[in-house]
Amino acid sequence: MQTQPLTLYLAAPRGFCAGVDRAIKIVEQALEKWGAPVYVRHEIVHNRYVVDELRAKGAVFVEELDECPDDRPVVFSAHGVPKSVPAAAARRQMLYVDATCPLVSKVHIEAERHAESGLQIIMIGHAGHPETIGTMGQLPEGEVLLVQTVADVAEAAPRDPERLAFVTQTTLSVDDTVDIVAALRARFPAIIGPHKEDICYATTNRQEAVKAVAPKVDALLVVGAPNSSNSKRLVDVARRAGCGYSQLVERADQIDWRALEGARAVGITAGASAPEVLVNEVVDAFRARYDVTLEGVETATEQVEFKIPRVLREPA
Repeated sequence: MQTQPLTLYLAAPRGFCAGVDRAIKIVEQALEKWGAPVYVRHEIVHNRYVVDELRAKGAVFVEELDECPDDRPVVFSAHGVPKSVPAAAARRQMLYVDATCPLVSKVHIEAERHAESGLQIIMIGHAGHPETIGTMGQLPEGEVLLVQTVADVAEAAPRDPERLAFVTQTTLSVDDTVDIVAALRARFPAIIGPHKEDICYATTNRQEAVKAVAPKVDALLVVGAPNSSNSKRLVDVARRAGCGYSQLVERADQIDWRALEGARAVGITAGASAPEVLVNEVVDAFRARYDVTLEGVETATEQVEFKIPRVLREPA
């Protein structure tokens, strides 16, 4: 039986960023150095496959520090944590390793420096996201105001409109953030922005690759988790870039094949916390149904690498 021809356009860059790669290595090296179990506060990265792989090696995932025993190591996730968390771990004399992405830590440092200068912070981010909670938790309550939309900017009530700075969650849509920043600058002309863009290079690069793929395809699949902010933004970016159908899938078994009927070209990308093995799984699922031609669309090359914390590089 002859199968229908289909071109798959693979976006690049896609998948793991340097911060995710570092966080996973931290958990793996902690297990090698101290043995199982190693506790991890919150999912180390937002991907069930990755979490399950680490769990099988001996990682124990918990939501709060009080679920961890005092005598076992604990790793803080790549998204960052409020200052109260390492402070509590130190009080309990726990051995902890901070896997916060260095680009998230950069935002934390920015917020602290602005606060030391007497500025109140406005954060552009998603309420309830671990990164937002972690960044807002760097400063006392009330020192960071959260805005999620342009409409929120109009409702913001800072104590002094002349003494403000803003920071952003690193995984937001670049296009959405531009509109919110413009609204902030229009309402608060004296507001101070970051020295360098807060949205991380990997988020920007993956969104640009999707914009390049979207006009070529009838549909685009984003391999990623439903609680992954950067993965969900890729779906939004594809739709805005003119792709008729865009879907987030964790695994190949979630592909809605009926929605793809009649498609001649499909794009595939992956969020920054999705491993390449899951992309390959999706490609194989298409190969089982279509006569597939693979095409790459690369818009940038990434050579960023972050150091593993010293405590893991020192002899046991």
